[in-house]
Amino acid sequence: MKRTALLAAVLAAACQTAAPPPTMTIGTGHEYIIAPDVARRTAQLPRTVIDYDHSLLNDNGRQVIAKLIEASKQIDEVFWRQVSEENPALRDRMPKPSAAYDYFVMNKGPWDRLKDDEPFVGTKKKPAGAAFYPEDLTKDDFERYVAAHPAKKDELQGLFTIVRRDGVDLVGIPYSAFYKDFLDPAAVRLREAAALTTNESLRSFLNKRADAFLSDNYRDSDVAWMDLNGPIEVVIGPYEVYEDNLFNYKASFESFVTVVDAPETAKLAAYAHALPDMERNLPEPEQYKNLNRGTESPIRVVQEIYTAGDARRGVQTAAFNLPNDEFVREKKGSKKVLLKNVMDAKYRQSGQPIALRVLDPSLVNMLTFDAFFNHVLFHELSHGLGPGYITQPNGERVEVRIPLKNLYSTIEECKADVLGVWNLLYAQQHGLVTSFNERQLFTTYAGLMFRSTRFGIGEAHGRGTAVQWNWLRERGAISPGGGPPSSAVRFTVDFVKMHDAIRDLATELLTIEATGDFNRANALLQKYGVETAEMRAVDATLKDIPIDIWPVFPAAGER
Repeated sequence: MKRTALLAAVLAAACQTAAPPPTMTIGTGHEYIIAPDVARRTAQLPRTVIDYDHSLLNDNGRQVIAKLIEASKQIDEVFWRQVSEENPALRDRMPKPSAAYDYFVMNKGPWDRLKDDEPFVGTKKKPAGAAFYPEDLTKDDFERYVAAHPAKKDELQGLFTIVRRDGVDLVGIPYSAFYKDFLDPAAVRLREAAALTTNESLRSFLNKRADAFLSDNYRDSDVAWMDLNGPIEVVIGPYEVYEDNLFNYKASFESFVTVVDAPETAKLAAYAHALPDMERNLPEPEQYKNLNRGTESPIRVVQEIYTAGDARRGVQTAAFNLPNDEFVREKKGSKKVLLKNVMDAKYRQSGQPIALRVLDPSLVNMLTFDAFFNHVLFHELSHGLGPGYITQPNGERVEVRIPLKNLYSTIEECKADVLGVWNLLYAQQHGLVTSFNERQLFTTYAGLMFRSTRFGIGEAHGRGTAVQWNWLRERGAISPGGGPPSSAVRFTVDFVKMHDAIRDLATELLTIEATGDFNRANALLQKYGVETAEMRAVDATLKDIPIDIWPVFPAAGER
């Protein structure tokens, strides 16, 4: 397929000092300057070895894993191009080895995901639609075109198409065609892995997912993934829509190759059975409650072996809840996967150190990893609760993400966080969670909030956390522990006000999703999804603490 011409020029050597770097002109006459503080930025994501308990896999399992890693590397190349078609050539010209190259790889391109996609190589602003749409296509242009060509709506809004111009027209090109050079060999590796495995459920999923790479029909393989039951847990394909900041319509490719920690998984099985009761307990009007979703909700605690694509850029995923296809969720349910070795590393490197510095000393003895782990788990459980499909004024039944457009990801992540706390309270009240109490939950939740806001307010998780922080501060659930608010970096928690504030914010978020009210969502984010002077002051005291980790996977030969 014909590709857009690539511009690529970079500095010949990474800047390791505070002095402005020289520039180098390559080919096109364009100059690219690398940010002089790139070494400091790279240090925010320290290289962290992520290994797994090798006794959890036999020789056959390790052979299967090797094939899955090979397939994942093809998926990684797809995601590079979904971010920007200029990425591959620019990556080739980056100085190696250098902090600049490392940070380019960490961000999957020249835009700093921890600084609202600010360019750190060159000055080009990141297109809101990444490489899913023509760079000059605006929201209004796209919506006017779709309105004038309703027969092309599904083609252009589809999760698995790239939008391009054909003269004055817009066309949707299937992923299977646009990324054929990478999806074809990835499918081959999946079939090879399927031929090796002795687990029938894994064989079925891998073969069906290989078919999906060539057909763009992912539902059969999503159902097969829900039925996956064995020592290997693998996610590979197009899922999350965060990269599409124009509409949140387009799915990005990613891969998680993991091994199941069976003893830890067995401990959590009881939670899934309580999901229908949690849905009924949500603080929203009865007419909005979604009691029709599939009730299957397997939970897996796993150890990460390798990741690629959207799963390996910027801040690393600690857990996920899939599939995202609301049709499959209603028919089958969803699966929650917790990456235990990654969560351990995150808590040690940044979570606990931040909480110890932010919380009033009287609260720090209430911090607990169990509360952090379970809040992440219930965050993922909560993605499967609340509105899924809604009926629009014209009678059309659509997924919630359609009317909320580019705001959906932030609203949904914020909802999952808040409902995660609300549903944990339900679980504690009904004896499902007993290893920590309500005060420990509220303290750990408040203490680790700056871990997420440091991801960047321009990112869905970071902005969603800003909404929570500002909402809770406004209602007095979190207050400075001493000194003027502008300089306070230690905070206390009012446990009674916290409960009420969590309930009220949950109601607001659930109502926004149930009604698909874009304007109401925008008003909430404009008021609360911002970085205040107080937040900046707190963040300034945390600069020596890593923001997150950068994984190094020995199982893939990385060192």
